[in-house]
Amino acid sequence: MPDLPDLDSIRERQHPRVAANLPVEVKGPGMLRQAVAEDISLAGLRVLGLRAPIGESLTVALALPGDRRVQLRCSVVRQDATGVALEFDGLDWDDLFALARFLHPRLP
Repeated sequence: MPDLPDLDSIRERQHPRVAANLPVEVKGPGMLRQAVAEDISLAGLRVLGLRAPIGESLTVALALPGDRRVQLRCSVVRQDATGVALEFDGLDWDDLFALARFLHPRLP
């Protein structure tokens, strides 16, 4: 019988998350809300206190401490009772590098 794949390696994230606790401004169709980014990675972020349908396109603006304010196009990929998970729909180079500068010193 062939060896089964290691489930831990399958579950491992390509882009690790870091705790953020940063205020964000979220814009969507007929919506402008203030919320909090619980965590962030190079692939997306989790926003607390926000409800939006899966697949909805949103724009999230956040000021990265010690750096610049970024505006990120996102899509809702998951939601639960506490908030939504957003996936970036593409990052320009300046936003990518700003996120990397924020994330790098906070990675485990």
